[in-house]
Amino acid sequence: MAKAMSAQNSVTPTAEGLAASVSAVQERGLPPVEKWNPPLSGDLDMRIARDGTWFYLGSPITRPGMVKLFSSILKREGDAFFLVTPVEKWRISVEDAPFVATDFDVSGTGEDQVLTFHTHVGDTAVAGPDHPLRVTHDPETEEPAPYIMVRAGLEALIDRKSFYRLVDLGTRTTVDGKAWFGVWSSGQFFPILPAEALP
Repeated sequence: MAKAMSAQNSVTPTAEGLAASVSAVQERGLPPVEKWNPPLSGDLDMRIARDGTWFYLGSPITRPGMVKLFSSILKREGDAFFLVTPVEKWRISVEDAPFVATDFDVSGTGEDQVLTFHTHVGDTAVAGPDHPLRVTHDPETEEPAPYIMVRAGLEALIDRKSFYRLVDLGTRTTVDGKAWFGVWSSGQFFPILPAEALP
């Protein structure tokens, strides 16, 4: 877990204080975090668990509005994650993906199918070229971990019940001469596993 004290700054903000700073500059929609590049303020003792729970100083943040606010100023640079405002940049810890996709809607069928995912912090992502799906597999257990790109390098881990629904929608398609099992969305096929691995 990241240290609460910063090497650059001996003052660590409170969660409420940081939220107030964001609220003061937030406009409609998502803040333009891609335009905010302040110097690193330090490491913040804030963690996003694999199940999407946010922790501050070891305790879960139970106010959904605050979690949603913090999620709106989340920025990824390489493998690191930061909460940014126009004047502050705090590095935080993320166990897996910063978001969790808890549900999705389906319209159309076959190659015309469209999958629209919803995250636990209110984001919506339509699977397709701009929001690709990917599935990794644990090398030891072979357990799948499915993700969808939400925004600016930030992914959502697709929860188990939603993944089971995806599998139910799956079909076989040949990609680059190899048979795959996967799903269609927005005219793009997203592989889940090689067709030969199906029981």
